[in-house]
Amino acid sequence: MTNTDIFSKTPLIGILCWEEGCSPRGLVQLEELSGNSTNPETFEFPVKYSRVKGANIHTILENPCQKVLQSMISEACKMEEQGIKAITTSCGFNSIFQRELADCVNIPVFTSSLMQIPLVQNMLRKQQSVGVITAKKSALSEQHLENAGVNKQMSIQIQGMEACTEWNKIFSSPGEDIDISIVENDIVSRASSMMESSDIGAFVLECTDLPPFSNAVRKATGRPVFDFVTLTNFVYQGIRNC
Repeated sequence: MTNTDIFSKTPLIGILCWEEGCSPRGLVQLEELSGNSTNPETFEFPVKYSRVKGANIHTILENPCQKVLQSMISEACKMEEQGIKAITTSCGFNSIFQRELADCVNIPVFTSSLMQIPLVQNMLRKQQSVGVITAKKSALSEQHLENAGVNKQMSIQIQGMEACTEWNKIFSSPGEDIDISIVENDIVSRASSMMESSDIGAFVLECTDLPPFSNAVRKATGRPVFDFVTLTNFVYQGIRNC
């Protein structure tokens, strides 16, 4: 990466985010960490954020809302008009809207880190699986995976974070703080337990709040970890001179 890239003030990637002030206290804490999708310090290049009215944990993660999708489409079109060269989102569960968003603009759209699963699967031995860690397994449907390019022939093992007490405060006690160190330990524990029960060749982290802990998972498991940041960096390299 050249100095011109690092200090350029013109963002090439736009990120569609949840509306302002809607996040549970725990998510706000996570968003402040370097590595999180909504922290501009995560990237070595500028990005443009757009807060989407009505987008929140209920209308995206738990009950995908068509009205919010229309607002996202509107924001995506504005970003393209403003010169943005690729668009992503701040929640991996937006894979449910991948086709609608990609079809509304003439620039690449990558809604979810789950889109890396087919690539990662092809890197591994036939006997190995991709370990997927998601914010909420019960909310991750076959449609989310299919829209991200994942088919039933691919070997994936999915674990959700909602069974972890500290993480689950995001859903059960949205006004409470969470202990970040406990969350990190729980994520590493989840990954390690997956290694014990399956031949995991690599991990893909669905949630855009999990990349701050990717290095801890790599260190504990000795496996590659792919997340929202690895995907965004990949796309940036493809569009940087467009």
